Amino acid sequence: MVYQKVLGQLLEDARHAIEVTDEELDEARRRRRLLAGAMRGAFPGSTIYFNGSVAHGDANTPLTDVDLGAKLSVEDAKGYGPGRRNALPLMERARQAIRSELGEEFPDLTVKIEGQRRAVLVRFGDPVTPGQPDFTADVMTAIPHPSGMGLYIPNMEISDRWDRADPLTHTKLVLKALEDTDRVFARTVRLLKHWNKKHSKPLCSWNIKALALECIKEPMPLIDALEGFFTHADEALKDGPTKDPAHVAGPIPLNMLRGDVRRRLRTARDYLKLAQEHEAEGRPLSAQRALSRVLPEIVPDVDVTDEEQGRIRSLFSMAAAVGPGLAYGATPTRAWAP
Repeated sequence: MVYQKVLGQLLEDARHAIEVTDEELDEARRRRRLLAGAMRGAFPGSTIYFNGSVAHGDANTPLTDVDLGAKLSVEDAKGYGPGRRNALPLMERARQAIRSELGEEFPDLTVKIEGQRRAVLVRFGDPVTPGQPDFTADVMTAIPHPSGMGLYIPNMEISDRWDRADPLTHTKLVLKALEDTDRVFARTVRLLKHWNKKHSKPLCSWNIKALALECIKEPMPLIDALEGFFTHADEALKDGPTKDPAHVAGPIPLNMLRGDVRRRLRTARDYLKLAQEHEAEGRPLSAQRALSRVLPEIVPDVDVTDEEQGRIRSLFSMAAAVGPGLAYGATPTRAWAP
């Protein structure tokens, strides 16, 4: 299709504009390794796992945080769980280990557990991306679930103090999607996270990925992956929130009313379709302008006045050639939304 040549290049440029740099990734991974070493020291026999954007290959710049956890051994987990002890003693143990292992290299390091819902919050006092205020890490102390499926992770805001989740399976699912789609999955998610950020954050990042796992399953042009996501997500949310892909945790909550989320998804879908129509009909500037409504800033807006005037002149010329009325039914004039 002709439109893929121009829209495809715009999307390639857009994803490169927000893609995390190798320097950011290298330093984030180094700090993650330091934290993993501290957790192994604090909890011998634990399994360290990585999750979040760095682990999933969809991090954008500026890079501001990293996520990891320790699945504790049966011995270390003894006595903890719903109806038993909460995670605060485990989090304190993690805090002491992190301070001991990283404090010398990062003199402004702070490690917080007070008021934290799920994880130990590490503030390095030293950003990974120049110009950013800081770089942080969420470090989880998780215990095995008795069923062998998933984990109990802390949730200090509910009476049980523990939730079920399966971050290890989540990461496996995402990494498989990267392989199956030749990394189109991650590239699409990067763009979707930018769309989400610029349109009032209707979805959390994990909800974006969970919905994308359902519809981006093979290599495809980015424009098709984006349109497919918005179409699928709108339909999938019709009957309720997204289910956990690992079939362990509860539904993924939305950041706003479901009707408002769906309206944003449909608006994005419609602009993508309009962009494709414009490009297929030889109006690349109008196509770019429509795409910029979905991905502002990373797809520059353009002035389409001359192109639209040329289209109108062409319609009038057609009308003069074929007779009154016929040309008006061929190609409707579209007004731009504010």
